[in-house]
Amino acid sequence: MLNDAPQAGDPIKDVTTASFRQDVIAESMQQPVLVDFWAPWCGPCKQLAPVLEKVVQAAAGAVKLVKMNIDEHPSIAGQLGIQSIPAVIAFDKGQPVDGFMGAVPEAQIKDFIGRLAGPAGPSPIEEALSEADAMRGVGDTAGAAQLYAAVLTEEPENITAIAALAKLQLDLGAIDKAREVLALAPAEKANDPALVGVRAALDLAEKAAELGDLGEFQRRIEADPADHQARFDLALGLNGLNKRDEAVDQLIEIERRDRAWNEGAARKQLLTFFEAWGLMDKASIRGRRRLSTLVFA
Repeated sequence: MLNDAPQAGDPIKDVTTASFRQDVIAESMQQPVLVDFWAPWCGPCKQLAPVLEKVVQAAAGAVKLVKMNIDEHPSIAGQLGIQSIPAVIAFDKGQPVDGFMGAVPEAQIKDFIGRLAGPAGPSPIEEALSEADAMRGVGDTAGAAQLYAAVLTEEPENITAIAALAKLQLDLGAIDKAREVLALAPAEKANDPALVGVRAALDLAEKAAELGDLGEFQRRIEADPADHQARFDLALGLNGLNKRDEAVDQLIEIERRDRAWNEGAARKQLLTFFEAWGLMDKASIRGRRRLSTLVFA
């Protein structure tokens, strides 16, 4: 499927660095455009491609899919901070708005596209997960936790529910409970991207706890706005307090002032945040937009 030539009217096509602005940025002004970053040597890319294309075809033109071979066209992936493939980023109105990484199941792709272009017959489990996500989005953590737990009663090894419930506990500061939920995942799925992200978030929370009082970093920045190390440490601490947007802003400010500082440490930490929070987290989406604004300015 990766090498199939597009047909007339086909919502799936290849894209190059030269055609990216037209095929993605400009086209996304009309409807959402998914960019599938892949490479010929990538096994998971070959697993994802036919499933992704199937769901896009079923969407009947509500979204378009473009495929970018990062071996031949590496610059856009690098500018967007794509560190592993397959990675799918959705553009709407000229901006990256959503995304996922890895060879995810068909149901998750349907849910992803459903959020962009309308649902395509979700199952009761998918509906429960979507409802739980919505509850979490409006701050109803108790209701969301109950729904995630109900899903796990029906499907004890549902990775989406395990990762979401663990992350919910982590956001509440219950690190031990988050680890208990992660332990529910079967060993053979330990490297699932969703679980990897939660584990990364746990590591970040532990680092933040070691920083102590953040006031010292704030005072240093007030005295010297170019104290990038203070901004960097403040970003870590803010993330530990679940102040994600503020953490992003500090790292973006370092990137704006000096992209090369500490071998690009601010950009690397942003990417670590995005992995830990998940590509579809609101702060990740906002952070990628701000990062892309710097890149495409």
